[in-house]
Amino acid sequence: MPQHFFTENLMIWTSTHLRPMPWKGEKDPYLIWLSEIILQQTQVQQGKPYFLKFKSAYPTVHDLANADEDEVMKRWQGLGYYSRARNLHATAKYVSRELDGQFPETYEGLLSLKGVGAYTAAAIASFAFGKPVAVVDGNVYRVLTRFFGISEPIDTTIGKKQVRQLADKLLDRSDPGAYNQAIMDFGADQCRPKKPQCSACPMTSECVAFKENTVAEFPVKVKKIKKKTRYFNYLVIEFEDGVYLQKRQDNDIWKDLYQFLLIETDTLFSRQEIEEKISLWELLSKHKPLIKSVSGPFYQNLTHQKIVGMFYKIEIECGLKMDERDLIFVERNNLKNFAVPKLIDWFLTDKSLSLLL
Repeated sequence: MPQHFFTENLMIWTSTHLRPMPWKGEKDPYLIWLSEIILQQTQVQQGKPYFLKFKSAYPTVHDLANADEDEVMKRWQGLGYYSRARNLHATAKYVSRELDGQFPETYEGLLSLKGVGAYTAAAIASFAFGKPVAVVDGNVYRVLTRFFGISEPIDTTIGKKQVRQLADKLLDRSDPGAYNQAIMDFGADQCRPKKPQCSACPMTSECVAFKENTVAEFPVKVKKIKKKTRYFNYLVIEFEDGVYLQKRQDNDIWKDLYQFLLIETDTLFSRQEIEEKISLWELLSKHKPLIKSVSGPFYQNLTHQKIVGMFYKIEIECGLKMDERDLIFVERNNLKNFAVPKLIDWFLTDKSLSLLL
């Protein structure tokens, strides 16, 4: 039976392929949850230092719950998908204050937590509490579709259901945590997305994709992501020893991060076009704004969007009203303490520019 062959050989493989990680073997549901939230849509090597940083700063769920929101967002800076950080903080507060610091021990209970999806709930349930729930992440989709030759697209309801049902059948119920870790490690180290190690793989005698020379074709997907390009023109308004920032509040990318005043346009505007917009903008027109320099463009690729950023350093004659557009005035040497989008961080740390810091 291919299913028995797969599970047996997977566990043999993992016994000789150690993949040390700071969260591996962890039984504390808080730390498992923390690592899984950080690793959502993040590669392991990028996520590892963030996990260690958060673990050191917030060793318990109570510590994270009591942390200042801006502080949490600043520690998260650079990981992207900032809704994860907001959900992380909200769930920590809920578990700390409503559940007395105790995470639910069932898959269904874990699934009810904000920001916890099917994969994360399965990981916590199996690793922390030994529950027989199979994890299904990108590694698992790739490994199972290749080995069993599943041609149903994994970005369809039918395809997802097919793989999840198969993953549940394959699960070693005597040690679900070890099995779940093994299949994820196998996908990361052996059955890689690119350049899979087929020549040294113990599964090839039964692997459909290998036998049919179609490894590169799995997993199958039908949907193509269409990227939208947005043009962000940041006004770096300088006055005396500082600049003005505002927190992004709309239901959009980078919510709760800080930015310079923003003019978004449909195309890449020239300096003259930005000057014309500023001259018509009541917030600035009465302050005699002067564009001193222009930096950019800076580019940031997101999953569904491409952001093109330009930075206009502007000098004004008198200070802006603090109640306008929820502005805050920040001294230059204090900018490093605010969580900003990666695009702005690149501008601030670009050594070739005349920086604010």
